[in-house]
Amino acid sequence: MENHSEDPWQRAYDFAVEVARKAGEEIRKAGESEIKVMTKSCIVDLVTKTDERVEKIIIGSLKEKFGEGTHCFIGEESVAKGEPCILTDKPTWIIDPVDGTTNFVHRFPFVAVSIAFAVNKQLEFGVVYSCLEDKMYKARRGRGAFCNDEPIQVSDVKDIHKSIIMSEYGIDRSPDKVNKIFTTMQKILCIPVHGLRGSGTAATNMCLVATGAVEAFFEIGIHCWDIAAGAVIVQEAGGILLDVDGGPFDLMSRRMVCANNYIIAKRIIKEIDVFTARRDGAPIPKQ
Repeated sequence: MENHSEDPWQRAYDFAVEVARKAGEEIRKAGESEIKVMTKSCIVDLVTKTDERVEKIIIGSLKEKFGEGTHCFIGEESVAKGEPCILTDKPTWIIDPVDGTTNFVHRFPFVAVSIAFAVNKQLEFGVVYSCLEDKMYKARRGRGAFCNDEPIQVSDVKDIHKSIIMSEYGIDRSPDKVNKIFTTMQKILCIPVHGLRGSGTAATNMCLVATGAVEAFFEIGIHCWDIAAGAVIVQEAGGILLDVDGGPFDLMSRRMVCANNYIIAKRIIKEIDVFTARRDGAPIPKQ
């Protein structure tokens, strides 16, 4: 019989990879069969249905495997329905069932399933399955990071002029936020850097930092479920995580820079025009 007392989370880690693959297959099927026959007006419903269905598959499978009530869950869809978004010391799964829903609708080829696991508020492992590319990124704390079982590592570029930087525009289209985002991008582009990119999914962007394809990714306004799994993968690939003001990374703060090293991260932080985003789990002010 297997002895899991030595290593309590290996079984959970292996199972998370299995569940991510199953969820990814579900997303691919929905994309192939349903988007083709839909008018644009129905697509929003499809996205919601797919998100909800995939999250149910993930959380349902985890509850069945580990027993109802033993673990906590923070899932994008459940939070949208009013479930609390609070990270406690209990074993907690942090899930984004479909990261890149706009991509999914347009068949832009980056859509990810993101599953992370934290205990005592410490991230233990992360799994990101980029399901349209069929790339399985995964990492456990202290054990390295992998893509399709091959070890991955951040790039060794230290010269900002030779870097590619990633960011996203976020969903808040208020002119003042958009101005700040573009001011930041303009300043970074004019350093100058080799390029600015965005895949449309935070989880995938972080995995691209981890594989060394790009040097850094930053964003304000993301949620814990977008970045929790990627955070483990980046760190285990040798990268670093910081707040956009250069302070320590805080999973619930909705702001992050991840990079291959401190030199690149600090150089980018100098250019970021910071704006506020309400913390995950913070009470919504009454109107």
